[in-house]
Amino acid sequence: MSTYVYGIVLDSHPAGVAELRGVGETPGPVRTVDADGLKAVVGDAPPDLRAKRRDLKAHQDVLAALIEQGPVLPMRFGLVAQDEQAVAGAVAARKDDYRAALSELDGRVEMNVKVAHQQDAVLGALLRQDRELAGLNEQLRGRGGGTRDEQIRFGELVAGALTERQRRDSEALSAMLGEHAVRESSGPQVDGCFFNSSFLVDRDELDDFTSVVDHLRRTLDQVAEVRLRGPLPPYSFAGGNRD
Repeated sequence: MSTYVYGIVLDSHPAGVAELRGVGETPGPVRTVDADGLKAVVGDAPPDLRAKRRDLKAHQDVLAALIEQGPVLPMRFGLVAQDEQAVAGAVAARKDDYRAALSELDGRVEMNVKVAHQQDAVLGALLRQDRELAGLNEQLRGRGGGTRDEQIRFGELVAGALTERQRRDSEALSAMLGEHAVRESSGPQVDGCFFNSSFLVDRDELDDFTSVVDHLRRTLDQVAEVRLRGPLPPYSFAGGNRD
């Protein structure tokens, strides 16, 4: 049977996996494979593996249990090798890279922050602050909305102002949160959100980091929604070591 890979840890990691169960309709036990001073955390790969919520959660739960015990280099969901020997060989071949990555991740977790503007509130703020936009808006309203070309032009100006506001807000968010993080990794665009970034945070900085997020929630309550996920296994900071 093929071997499913959850992550990589140092040989000194406790890797307490005896009680853990992995992916699949009938979850099997999780085990470790020695790999030249490292350990790969693996399990049997089910033949019908799909990115179902059940299996995504099982993958995440294994990694969450491991990260509570020590640094772990998480693999993306769905990484399957031919057998344990193939896993051990692949890990040993890149042991120096993996050791360096694990050293950086030691004592650190990932915190993901997403922020979505409340569009009506932000637009209202822009019209109050930008005299040109406010003047054009009043002119168009006074003329029953204006011509189609005028409406298009006004829409383009508003879109440009919103983009600039998002850029400034993103920079401010990164600066505030970055004070309590080791690194930042920008995530993919998420519908409705102008900001999606993950931060590598020392565990002893977690309280300060979450305090900043709470402060942002309070101060931005009328214009933006702030979402926080974490602590998470540091997917965003494992780089090519996950492949």
